[in-house]
Amino acid sequence: MTERYSSINNLPGTLPIFPLAGAMLLPRGVLPLNIFEPRYVSMVDSDLRSGDRLIGMIQPQTVGPADAGTSPAIHDVGCAGRITGFNETDDGRILMTLTGICRFKVSQELDAMTAFRQVKADYAPFANDLEAGSGELDVSRTALLDVVRRYLDANNLQADWDAIEQSSNEALVNSLSMISPFGPQEKQAMLEADSLEQRNQILIALAEMALAQTQTDDDTTLQ
Repeated sequence: MTERYSSINNLPGTLPIFPLAGAMLLPRGVLPLNIFEPRYVSMVDSDLRSGDRLIGMIQPQTVGPADAGTSPAIHDVGCAGRITGFNETDDGRILMTLTGICRFKVSQELDAMTAFRQVKADYAPFANDLEAGSGELDVSRTALLDVVRRYLDANNLQADWDAIEQSSNEALVNSLSMISPFGPQEKQAMLEADSLEQRNQILIALAEMALAQTQTDDDTTLQ
């Protein structure tokens, strides 16, 4: 279903947005969501009725509740995703899956009459997102796999290495970026990376810093 977006001209100029701190969507990445707030349930209902099925995932600039009567400021860059699966629960929630299509820059937030927020989206700076595998040949895959192994070992975590080895460079970098345990600002930096390799290098640097902190904590404990 996502193959229909071969050009930014296939993407809607107006997007409903879902501001969510710490949640990052990247092109061709898959993000499961549990929708329960009435305004966002309304957003999904409206989106399904319109036929576009596209939602802009974007992070608020600050974490925590906004002042009464105001909406939190949002970052300038988010990622449009298509609803590729959904299920309504008996208690009114929507369990859905978003598949990343293309990043966008917010050119304007609209004064919408809807309960949910909407923006004018500029996809032009990220037109290459529509090309699967763009920049894969430049990715330092060996360096990434090395730091992933060390990070998993340091945290006593397991991984499906067969699946990892079979993943394309794009799928590997983007999926690891999305599921990484790093904070909202770090995830925003990965989202806004100019290339797949730049995102890869940010991910490696963050993992190396986390490993260094783990080593420092271990040394402090031993002392």
